[in-house]
Amino acid sequence: MVNLKRWVGIALLGAASGLAQPALTTIQDTLYLANGTRFNGTMYITYSSFLAGDTSDIATANLTLPIVNGALSVQLAPTTTASAGAQYNVMYNSNGVNQFSQVWAVPPSSVTLRVRDVLVSTGTVVGPQPVTSPIQMSDVTGLANAMSLTVMKGVGFVLGRAAVINAEGQIDGAAGNLSDCVRVDGSSGPCGSSGGGVLPSFADGEVPGGTINGTNTSFTLAYQPSPGASLELYLNGLRLEAGIDYVLMGQAVTFLTASTPQPGDQLLASYRYANPSNPLGSLASPQVVCSSTGAGTSGTTQISLGTCTIPAGLLGTGDRIEVRYQYSHTGSTSGFTGEVHIGGMTVVSRSAAASETIFVGRTEFGTYSGAQLWDTESWGATSAAFLAAAGSVNIDITQALTIDFRGQMATAGSDSVAMRNFTVVRYPAQTNP
Repeated sequence: MVNLKRWVGIALLGAASGLAQPALTTIQDTLYLANGTRFNGTMYITYSSFLAGDTSDIATANLTLPIVNGALSVQLAPTTTASAGAQYNVMYNSNGVNQFSQVWAVPPSSVTLRVRDVLVSTGTVVGPQPVTSPIQMSDVTGLANAMSLTVMKGVGFVLGRAAVINAEGQIDGAAGNLSDCVRVDGSSGPCGSSGGGVLPSFADGEVPGGTINGTNTSFTLAYQPSPGASLELYLNGLRLEAGIDYVLMGQAVTFLTASTPQPGDQLLASYRYANPSNPLGSLASPQVVCSSTGAGTSGTTQISLGTCTIPAGLLGTGDRIEVRYQYSHTGSTSGFTGEVHIGGMTVVSRSAAASETIFVGRTEFGTYSGAQLWDTESWGATSAAFLAAAGSVNIDITQALTIDFRGQMATAGSDSVAMRNFTVVRYPAQTNP
């Protein structure tokens, strides 16, 4: 090893208890790689605050020192005479990769020391276990960019569901019933919806009604294709294109002049349709999002007694949710308050007298383009009269929506209020032509 001609380190500065700078020990050395070339990179020194031997208070900090052509030089406050647990954790980094780490115990010294003089042997701990700081993302070359390209979990991520990508590029679980179909845009609904229904029927190889004479362009299907895009129309085994060869309006197929069937041609159609023998075939079913019991409280501070979270992407324009709840009051010395919050908005807040034993109600929340309307009804068993209210709100229904049932007692004591049961039902938008 050779003496260095210049310093490349930075002296560790501590907040001394007096006006004098704390005594420092110089560590100076030359670092080599295994192949004999000199080490080039960065040295990171981390440590927790400690009281130096000369009573100087050394504050917690991190030091970053460049090592050029193997030259290492730094001044540090001694730790061997300091408060218990004082030590330096050293990390060597080259080309953006952490190569190795060391623990240093620095003694007071008026002469320059080398790394081997302060290096703690493997397995030896000075005071408590070494305290190391997490590696910052910026310390690893390219990591921040790589993480920005990584797909993250969205708030609607659910195990056991088909994965969809939301508008923020995150992975969500597909919302809906287990029997629903997922569309390309990530939305879901009964298979065959946007025309069709929960239980669609299929027409395969149907011969449309109409005369094939070379001039007739109007033909009729037995049922209306639902959805219309499910219609596959074949002329002599060749599949025709909607809008180019024909136009579909309800059950009527009108051929464009150039594609008019000629005598001897064979015309066949296959499509899906809502089964007229199944009255539920074209109807979307309500979905029970939550139905459960809740907690109770005797406290005078309002707390949550039960919650129901509607996953992100489940609600859409035209959907409606119905919320039903049942509180019960035990005791007769204190009144109580029950509240229902939807997405942070309070839609129900009622206080009942000590004589009231039950508080129940119903709230509906309907969505339309850009906003929502709500209405609510609540009543008790003895003294809480029937009350109704309505209002409007603008909540981002593309995000998860939490319904929170809250409660508290008016005065401290043995009385309690409990959420006995709550149910949240979603009524999906449904259009019947």
